[in-house]
Amino acid sequence: MSVTAAGGFTAAGITAGIKDSGTPDLALVVNTGPRRAAAGVFTSNRVKAAPVLWSEQVVKGGRISAVVLNSGGANACTGPKGFQDTHATAEKVAEVLNEAEPGTHSPGEIAVASTGLIGINLPMDKLLPGVEKAAAELSPHGGEKAAIAIKTTDSVHKTAVAGGEGWTVGGMAKGAGMLAPGLATMLVVLTTDADVDSSALDSALRAATRTTFDRVDSDGCMSTNDTVLLLASGAARVTPGYEEFAEAVRAVCDDLGRQLIGDAEGASKDIRIEVINAASEDDAVEVGRSVARNNLLKCALHGEDPNWGRVLSAIGTTSAAFDPDRLNVAINDIWVCKNGSVGEDRDLVDMRFREVRITADLAAGSESAVIWTNDLTADYVYENSAYSS
Repeated sequence: MSVTAAGGFTAAGITAGIKDSGTPDLALVVNTGPRRAAAGVFTSNRVKAAPVLWSEQVVKGGRISAVVLNSGGANACTGPKGFQDTHATAEKVAEVLNEAEPGTHSPGEIAVASTGLIGINLPMDKLLPGVEKAAAELSPHGGEKAAIAIKTTDSVHKTAVAGGEGWTVGGMAKGAGMLAPGLATMLVVLTTDADVDSSALDSALRAATRTTFDRVDSDGCMSTNDTVLLLASGAARVTPGYEEFAEAVRAVCDDLGRQLIGDAEGASKDIRIEVINAASEDDAVEVGRSVARNNLLKCALHGEDPNWGRVLSAIGTTSAAFDPDRLNVAINDIWVCKNGSVGEDRDLVDMRFREVRITADLAAGSESAVIWTNDLTADYVYENSAYSS
């Protein structure tokens, strides 16, 4: 159920001592081939962490032989030294892996990802020896340990798997806060043993993230470190049809995205916002995001108050096409607002359960989109006020 579910990959997760807590903090995923095709998507934040800048360049070559990921420090806003540290990390991974397979790994094909506090240099005296330790523990069964090692404020590690006849897509993710598009502080590594080239991987990954990770909007805060990588080993020696393959990638991304929302910092409600009958998909997404980022609504839903007025208020701040007198809103399938006014009795809305479903009908077309968010709680405030300490 992780990055080693697909054949042709080994992984490890170890404690390098980067975190003061002494919990696992360094993961290594290695593509053992025969193919080393890859694609990636990254944060659209203009402030990008050093490992993002490095890995963006690596992905341009269409090949990744290994990914090294650390928690306990984002290596963002760390100046030239931060980039030098990222480069040194990639060089160390290539050096260690080449001891077992001489000449088969280049630093330019090693992706690097980091997560944790911004503005702190990584302890390279711990990270680099940690690479050696992780390499020594690489295993075809190491996927779960790798997923555990990339956690920060995550309460659980996150893995998923899908696939077709004779081939598999597996993945792991971390993320519980700073979850907002583009991408959502998430690190994701997806692997497949299907024999797929980098161009097809790129198309499938971008199509998948557009409707999954890009529509996870927990707190409206965009990370400097978001990284989603898709690696293909070709070990299954099967080339599936593109549509079938792309659907498997989407399914894994969707599963992981739901897990991110389910583990969002302090959350007690998972909120599914579906915007229907929009004039365009862009309108539907814009409205969904506005509703997802309305803190008054998020507080109301935490208190199990089906306050549909706050949904209408959020819709009204957008540039989407709609007539205010034709708007309809349902909460948990009860149409509490009809034609921009009072609808069914709001007391009929059952708010006892974890999942809350909001449907916003714009009555302006035939397009739709789904955005996932969560409620705003005192635990969220506490966790983010205490995090840097």
